[in-house]
Amino acid sequence: MEDIVAITLIFGTGGAFLMSISPIGRAIAARIKGGGAVDSGELRELQDTVHDLLEENRSIREELVEVQERVDFAERLLSSGSDSN
Repeated sequence: MEDIVAITLIFGTGGAFLMSISPIGRAIAARIKGGGAVDSGELRELQDTVHDLLEENRSIREELVEVQERVDFAERLLSSGSDSN
């Protein structure tokens, strides 16, 4: 029985040590310490960036609609010109 406990302790301790020095272990430790938390300044900056990107996306969509309307007009103009020939 003591042999099983000794082997379990040896492998358990070794596994815990290897986990602690791995990137996963470091991430878990940082999360426990609270190092993974985002401060309010960074959060506000990220929100502003997202807002700017959404605004730019809206603007690009509007420009795309305008370009599609122009292409449709040009197609109609070209097709009406070839029909008269």
